[in-house]
Amino acid sequence: MAGFDKVVSSYEEAMAGLEDNMTVIAGGFGLCGIPEGLIGQIKKMGVTGLTVVSNNCGVDGFGLGVLLEDRQIRKMIASYVGENALFEKQLLSGELEVELTPQGTLAEKMRAGGAGIPAFYTATGYGTPVGEGKEVREFNGRPHILEPSITGDFAIVKAWKADRYGNCIYRHTAQNFNPMAATAGKITVVEVEEIVEPGDIPPSQIHTPGIYVNRVIKGSFEKRIERKVTRSA
Repeated sequence: MAGFDKVVSSYEEAMAGLEDNMTVIAGGFGLCGIPEGLIGQIKKMGVTGLTVVSNNCGVDGFGLGVLLEDRQIRKMIASYVGENALFEKQLLSGELEVELTPQGTLAEKMRAGGAGIPAFYTATGYGTPVGEGKEVREFNGRPHILEPSITGDFAIVKAWKADRYGNCIYRHTAQNFNPMAATAGKITVVEVEEIVEPGDIPPSQIHTPGIYVNRVIKGSFEKRIERKVTRSA
């Protein structure tokens, strides 16, 4: 069964084939469940002109935010962008194109793209700038706008465990956007905390089946906390 083994030994191999002007879909929510090492490899490669699809763009100096430092991202499709001063600067200066998308719509764009559905109707965004120029149809007396789905040249995902065939489990809230992102890439790369042998993950516990995954790499993670909030005694 060696031909089914999807484990790679280096980040260079994990991201081989990524080129300028490609679209990258990234899992994660804030700094939770982000593929830290894969993002670092993209920075190291120096590719530019990227369209990046993710809930947000990290923070200054960490997560997807590091790709802004050398202006590697041309366009960001995201739901929330308020934790990054460099992002704000590049947006206001016109260096960075931004497509703000409601969070649930963004998740469904990924899921639909992975399912081979080219577009879907949603009531979210109707009557706002999000819906401008989009086709409108009425369902059950309520207007809906047509939203195109999203697929990417690469999807980069962080999982807790994966077996050598690419079957994945996510841990707690780190699941977030990762399962949808994993289905929507032509090449899906999963960075994991632990690689186990096939059969070690019960089929009923698998979140992302290995059929969606092309490469698996074991990473090490800082797991930085985005914002610490503590209560005084």
